[in-house]
Amino acid sequence: MEKQASGQQHARSIKRFRIIAWLEGISFLAILFISMPLKYIWEQPWLNQQLGMAHGLLFVLYVVLVIEMKMVLQWSLKKTAIAMGASIVPFGTFFINEKWIHRP
Repeated sequence: MEKQASGQQHARSIKRFRIIAWLEGISFLAILFISMPLKYIWEQPWLNQQLGMAHGLLFVLYVVLVIEMKMVLQWSLKKTAIAMGASIVPFGTFFINEKWIHRP
């Protein structure tokens, strides 16, 4: 029974990571390709301010969940560092999500 509860907890952790990684990646791309051009080309900073705050929160959640994935999936320090570094590369979190995280 305890093993089943642990498996369900792992599945919830993985699902939570997949969602946050996806949202973090989308917010990063939205900043790069929508709000930054609005701010620097058309001098409209309002969207960048809003997306920047949301992305910052999602980034922090992503880092916390990468640490959780290290424990749940027993990632090496190298794999954990690569997953964290993926958050600063466009499309990086999508790669981690698809290649390293198996659907529960």
